[in-house]
Amino acid sequence: MGTVIDSHFLGLTAIVTVVYQLIFFIITALLKFDKVTDFAGGTNFIVLALLTLILKGSWSFRQVVLSVFVVIWGLRLGLFLLMRILQWGEDRRFDDKRDNLGKLAIFWLFQAIWVWTVSLPVTVVNASDHQPSLQTVDIIGWIMWSIGILVEITADQQKLTFKNSPENRGKWCNVGLWKYSRHPNYFGEIFLWWGIFVASTPVLEGAEWLVVLGPVFLTLLLLFVSGIPLLEESADKKYGNVAEYIIYKDTTSPLILLPPGLYGKLPSWYKTIFLFEFPLYSRNLSQ
Repeated sequence: MGTVIDSHFLGLTAIVTVVYQLIFFIITALLKFDKVTDFAGGTNFIVLALLTLILKGSWSFRQVVLSVFVVIWGLRLGLFLLMRILQWGEDRRFDDKRDNLGKLAIFWLFQAIWVWTVSLPVTVVNASDHQPSLQTVDIIGWIMWSIGILVEITADQQKLTFKNSPENRGKWCNVGLWKYSRHPNYFGEIFLWWGIFVASTPVLEGAEWLVVLGPVFLTLLLLFVSGIPLLEESADKKYGNVAEYIIYKDTTSPLILLPPGLYGKLPSWYKTIFLFEFPLYSRNLSQ
């Protein structure tokens, strides 16, 4: 990246991330205990943010704010997902991995890559000697982060409350923000990390702009790999023969929050190009 110091920080954060994830992988593999997976991911972000902030020791306002943002996000998400999985009792993502060491190792390796890559904007901001005064783009990024985490927290809590209600057993969540997006929590997640990137841009020089790979990687991951596709497939298998669900899916945006009345009237080509309504989200839907 821009300086020798940056390169040292990048190497250090990579090593710390691999070791941190390796510890939890060993726990999972030996004890068949996969309930700490999301906690390991969320807290790893905190470790990297605080480590780079403290080791650099320059403590600029931008560095402190972005590091605090990561700590707040990591603590909230890590503890929320830990409590949720302890309550639910099992993580179905590991049904085909608990007894397959190879698949389990690949999962944890991928999680390490996710943590290190998505952390890149904060890592470089904390490692950089270039700290210009605060700019309008800083404020824009902070506002984006604030909106994103508020949406994510609200959506997560609304869905948890919905699923914990006995009267909603066997139903899909379509209350609160879930009326306007099929995955509002993912919208919040993507939006807040793009906000952190935007707030990091005053620091970036030359090749350091490659930290955009962080939010890009997260966005692609949730859109095409482990986020929306898996949940859409699961929901389609459960409710694909229910007429009300098909209507809900046709009139509810997959990601960006929009009024159902508006979204339902948009042409399919527009939804695909501008609103992420990709064909793979409906390949298991009974029409």
